[in-house]
Amino acid sequence: MSTDPTSSFYADNAALYAARKRNLPTSRLDAFLAALPAGASILELGCGAGQDAAYMLSRGFDITPTDGSAELANEAEKLIGRPVRIMRFETLDASAAFDGIWAEASLLHVPRSDLPNIFDRILRALRDGGIFHSSFKAGAAEGHDTLGRYYNYPSAEWLGALLNEGGWRDVAITEADGGGFDGKPTKWLYVSVRK
Repeated sequence: MSTDPTSSFYADNAALYAARKRNLPTSRLDAFLAALPAGASILELGCGAGQDAAYMLSRGFDITPTDGSAELANEAEKLIGRPVRIMRFETLDASAAFDGIWAEASLLHVPRSDLPNIFDRILRALRDGGIFHSSFKAGAAEGHDTLGRYYNYPSAEWLGALLNEGGWRDVAITEADGGGFDGKPTKWLYVSVRK
């Protein structure tokens, strides 16, 4: 069992987390998919229970779903009926392999000091012109939620500067109010960038 509280949370609560009531982010998925060629190759980082992967598969895209939690990967496999690769973000080692990378509510668990490396790995994994989507819980300083999970809690300004310094193009960050698994009101940051 992991000593990291975030990893332990997902290992211990995978079935409960997978069964939660979750509104599919259809408008964000549709905008992301519309920017890609038909049948494009997409890497999903942190697929969770697999709902987003299932949606993209239903639209005819070639999805490679991944998650750092073996337990959540197992839950996703039950839903989508195909293997989910167990992979931590820092082990991504692809080069120009994907047209798009989808990371909805997953990179928010990456320590702030590690984000530049992860963004570099994502940039390298995309083909020229590829699209990257991610989302974060907004804040002013990294910390933990009431369930013990780590969050990097960036501001839009901090995140935008990091992406611009990293060589991304067409950096767009939007904000919206919402919630999360912990039931707390949340300000979300939605990121869309291009290689």
